[in-house]
Amino acid sequence: MKLSKRLEQLKSMVAADYQHIWDCCCDHGFLGVALLTKNSEPNSRTTIHFVDIVPELMQTLSSKLNHFYPIKDYTWQTHCLDASHLPLHKYQGKHLIIIAGVGGDLMMRFIDTIIKNHPNTNIDFLLCPIHHQFALRKYLRSYQFSLKKENLTEENKRFYEILLVSNQLDKNAEIAPIGEAIWRAGSEQQAIICKNYLKKTLAHYQRIELGGSALATEAIKAYKTQLLNDR
Repeated sequence: MKLSKRLEQLKSMVAADYQHIWDCCCDHGFLGVALLTKNSEPNSRTTIHFVDIVPELMQTLSSKLNHFYPIKDYTWQTHCLDASHLPLHKYQGKHLIIIAGVGGDLMMRFIDTIIKNHPNTNIDFLLCPIHHQFALRKYLRSYQFSLKKENLTEENKRFYEILLVSNQLDKNAEIAPIGEAIWRAGSEQQAIICKNYLKKTLAHYQRIELGGSALATEAIKAYKTQLLNDR
């Protein structure tokens, strides 16, 4: 199964040292299945958890997983529930929670409930919001999350910031308000993606600012700093 560019990038940012990977809002489970295949080595201790709140989707996915990825050969579970209520306490080991395909506002609600329900659990989050990236970063900074990796990807003329973060404080890995590594282009093509993303993002917040948004004004100031750095 060929993954989209965005899902392929998400997959590449997942390390092999997690005992439990939670693919939240998994829809048809494409990313989780790719990770299931990636972690299918003998004696693999990684369980892939597929999570979505839509019963029909989970029933269909469970049927396909049982057929193509039998439990005797692969380690997975499905959960039909709100991503806010992951039963992490039932599973020992290191957790990675993947939340993609939803807005940053909904991600903040999910994360807020998860960390309040599991205050003493070391959790990594792999996040790919479809909007509200600036507000999400501000939220993560307020909770003193640390950054492990970040990436900027373009797919079908849409831009996606991908952040791998931890709920553990690391003063040497603070999350930047608008990102840092995402602006370091390693190729001419990536430099164009960065330039176009910055232009589009500034225009977006300038439109919002017309409605009197203080957050938009804060975002514009931050992104204009990056604009000056590019000159």
